Amino acid sequence: MAEIHLKKLAHSYSANPKFTSEYAIREMDHVWEQGGAYALLGPSGCGKSTLLNIISGLLSPSEGEVLFDGERVNDLTPSQRNIAQVFQFPVIYDSMTVFDNLAFPLRNMKVPESKVKKKVFEIAEILELQDVLHNKAKNLSADEKQKVSMGRGLVRDDVSAILFDEPLTVIDPHLKWKLRRKLKQIHEQFNITMVYVTHDQLEAATFADKIALMYDGNIVQFGTPRELFEKPNHTFVGYFIGSPGMNFIEVARCAGGVEFAGITFPVDAGIQDILDQVPTDNLKLGIRPEFVHVCAESIEGSFECDIKHIEDLGTYKIITLDLKGRTLKARIDEDQQIPEHKVYVSFPKQWLKLYVDEYLIEGDSE
Repeated sequence: MAEIHLKKLAHSYSANPKFTSEYAIREMDHVWEQGGAYALLGPSGCGKSTLLNIISGLLSPSEGEVLFDGERVNDLTPSQRNIAQVFQFPVIYDSMTVFDNLAFPLRNMKVPESKVKKKVFEIAEILELQDVLHNKAKNLSADEKQKVSMGRGLVRDDVSAILFDEPLTVIDPHLKWKLRRKLKQIHEQFNITMVYVTHDQLEAATFADKIALMYDGNIVQFGTPRELFEKPNHTFVGYFIGSPGMNFIEVARCAGGVEFAGITFPVDAGIQDILDQVPTDNLKLGIRPEFVHVCAESIEGSFECDIKHIEDLGTYKIITLDLKGRTLKARIDEDQQIPEHKVYVSFPKQWLKLYVDEYLIEGDSE
């Protein structure tokens, strides 16, 4: 298992890129620790698969270095890097049995047959493939084929890392949760460095200890699922993580803080110092629907809102509100009683975030 360091890494498919917009991967510097479980999360086209292919060696970066345990591997092939990669669609030999598919990587390395048999049975038990070990792969279901594909990566003891490129796309929804938990179990058992590419935030949060959220070729935040939810570093993180995503309201500077439509929000001295130093007018307040307090009656610090729509989702409700022409969403418990047309909302200070040019700013007191 290896520590993976992406050092001043950037990539463009253009021969001579001159503008930032020409880069599929914009310059980054990130360390993936040995034995960690990471998710590379983001929408289609953000650069996830490009970055994964650079790590594996299927693609050479335009700039920067890929380091495995401090050693530069830019010029090494995937096999020389000892990388196992599991793709979106199963890569297996249909004419072989499941046993022979799992044994293939080991036999290529001239591993003694007694050890091959032991290792194949171990992985088959973990992936619950014992009953189909002697079946031809072509007769398997889609989820069984993908488990065999995963097993081919897991069967080797010497891999530096296992890279998963949206491996559950072809799996029936009711089996996805089970396979995600199985991958997590495998990681905990073998302590293998794993990087899992997905556009599904639930998959990422279920599998990973840390998530790298990508947007427009950048990793805009690298942290635990809780960090991405509670303290989004970028407005895109707030928008992409959570269902529904974070509320954002455009605001303007005013004495002692920021305001919109005559409503003033004071800020700490540290944040005020930052505001005084930046010329931009791109300022937004953000708060998650889960942290908006909704009351039937006015209380100190609350604001009257019109109710536009209520979605009853069984265990909770999502209310769409109008606050002086701005649309907000709030999440409340299923049994919370509210009036039909108007409610009052307040915003706890610890959950109200200020973004300048789309990035979170924080004062010294936080």
